[in-house]
Amino acid sequence: LLKSSAVMAAGTMVSRLTGFVRSAMIVSALGLALLGESFQIAYQLPTMIYILTVGGGLNSVFVPQLVRAMKDDDDGGEAYANRLLTLVMVALGVLTVLGMLAAPLLVRALSNPVASDPAANETAVTFTRYFLPSIFFMGVHVVMGQVLNARGRFGAMMWTPVLNNIVIIVTLGMFLWVYGTAADSGMTVATIPEEGKQLLGVGILLGLVVQSLAMIPYLRETGFRLRLRFDWRGHGLGKAAMLAKWTILFVLANQAGALVVIQLATASVTDTDLAGTGYSAYANAQLIWGLPQAIITVSLMAALLPRISRSASEEDGGAVRDDISQGLRTTAVAIVPVSFGFVALGIPMCTLIFGSSGTGAATNMGYMLMAFGLGLIPYSVQYVVLRAFYAYEDTRTPFYNTVIVAVVNAAASGLCYLLLPSRWAVVGMAASYGLAYVIGVGIAWRRLRKRLGGDLDGARVLRTYARLCIASVPAALLGGAACYAISQALGQGVVGSFAALIAGGLLLFGVFFVAARKMRIEEVNSLVGMVRGRLGR
Repeated sequence: LLKSSAVMAAGTMVSRLTGFVRSAMIVSALGLALLGESFQIAYQLPTMIYILTVGGGLNSVFVPQLVRAMKDDDDGGEAYANRLLTLVMVALGVLTVLGMLAAPLLVRALSNPVASDPAANETAVTFTRYFLPSIFFMGVHVVMGQVLNARGRFGAMMWTPVLNNIVIIVTLGMFLWVYGTAADSGMTVATIPEEGKQLLGVGILLGLVVQSLAMIPYLRETGFRLRLRFDWRGHGLGKAAMLAKWTILFVLANQAGALVVIQLATASVTDTDLAGTGYSAYANAQLIWGLPQAIITVSLMAALLPRISRSASEEDGGAVRDDISQGLRTTAVAIVPVSFGFVALGIPMCTLIFGSSGTGAATNMGYMLMAFGLGLIPYSVQYVVLRAFYAYEDTRTPFYNTVIVAVVNAAASGLCYLLLPSRWAVVGMAASYGLAYVIGVGIAWRRLRKRLGGDLDGARVLRTYARLCIASVPAALLGGAACYAISQALGQGVVGSFAALIAGGLLLFGVFFVAARKMRIEEVNSLVGMVRGRLGR
């Protein structure tokens, strides 16, 4: 389990680090004003549409189905997987065509400020039509990855996105070489040349094409033969579709809440004095914030889900409970101190990565990352808990849970927009995201305890999280103080931000480690023992 998680975590880390480079280059090339917002809206649209339709089902529902087909079918589930892949390809092909026809309506649905400016609207629609075919390749990549996961091969799905990022980085490098940075060229939605739009559009689409095609050799290595199968009736896909229905509604509720935030966050993007306070800043801060979740929680639970699914199919509730407890406590060792680290070190992180947009804009983005910070803990917990429902092929409960989370997030974000000054409104929305998941965790926990008919090892899990938080508080205070002092002395340029981040981070995690060892936190000691064993000590 740990070996598989480590392979996925390494791939995800490299993918996300190259993703940071990609995001920093986007900000450098297009800025954070209306041009950057137009690009960001178009860039997010294919992912949102994909997740709203089949993405949620593919990511969670079909792993238990693929595991069951491998166990029960004479061919090891190969025909079932090929039918699923063919069905997804047909559905996403149709969806892509419809999306390209409806591009202007989609842009208006996401951002009125962008759609109301003729030049910004035209730019966003052009980018959207270039990017929308990536929906098809996202689905192909995910289905191939889930087939590999069900067969115990976890690395490819996490490593192939690196190729996507490399292609996009090369594309952005060409754009910067030809046109320069947004700050130097003064490029706007009205002056960006058509050739520049074409370069960005083709390059970003090509990245996802390369990412999906790179999965084919890994499938062949497992002996899986990739074939189109249109004989969908009577082979279990109907049951899978019924399960996926609730997951699609789950994602729809989640994205409805996100849509409210996008509309509110883009309301002030035309104010150049508030650079770094709109949706682009929110999305980039959330990208950094989601890194530990993707590296640690998603990697561990992707490796655990096939095992939990087997236990659930055998009605072994005790094994499911133990695996969920293990997943929560193992991920907490990293998630808890990192979430405090975002609060302490958020500003130098953003001034280092996004400093090309200007110190003021990057600092505003840092405040947004700080607001996201502690929300990472309930966000990670809910992700782990919901895997148990998916293992039992229960997709309805996660849907109802997410409706509550989305409503709370949208309502709290609306209050932030109405009550807070423009500079802090989106920062408040970032904090609201974590608050919504605190409520969601409480509801999901009670439902899972009822489902398993007893205790979920809650006292042990809660004790672990509480002790990790206690160890993280002094670490964050000392790390943040060191970071602030160095930033004041050296400034917020590249050198000052890098020095503050390194010194503050080393002090934060050093103090946390010492405090956790002194408190004899079992999971930290186990992790240290495993690492020392790997090193031969």
